[in-house]
Amino acid sequence: MTHIQVNTANRKALKKTNILYWILTGLFAFVMAGSAIPNIMVNPMSVQGFHEMGYPTYIIPFLGWAKLLGVVAILVPGFPRLKEWAYAGLIFDLLGATYSVANSGKELVQWAPIFIFVALGFGSYYAYHKKRKAMALQNLTTTQHDFQQNGPAQVA
Repeated sequence: MTHIQVNTANRKALKKTNILYWILTGLFAFVMAGSAIPNIMVNPMSVQGFHEMGYPTYIIPFLGWAKLLGVVAILVPGFPRLKEWAYAGLIFDLLGATYSVANSGKELVQWAPIFIFVALGFGSYYAYHKKRKAMALQNLTTTQHDFQQNGPAQVA
């Protein structure tokens, strides 16, 4: 297999990974922003839900803003450390919500769909790391190709 074929295969893999990443991340961001905005606005449904779980009302806008900032962090390119924290925070939010709703006495059918959102978050996170790895491999391949073509003095 020649270098050009390997490079083309890497590009195709990177493209597929990018598509998977953006689909999962877009859906995850949509879900999390969709729950953040009503929390920020302290709408009556949020207040009722938090009241049923025994949480104070003042925590609602804080969680809403935290979720919205997390969504922005996972959508903005770069800042890998910030993305790690954002993914962790959003997943903790979902797991905490799942635990709280499950222990508030609601039936499983009412809160089980939250696991779909958790799965979206984990899928987005997995695709993010797969994308980073594919990009690193692509950069390494490009650098090696440049090194072979131009020599070490011209690459640096």
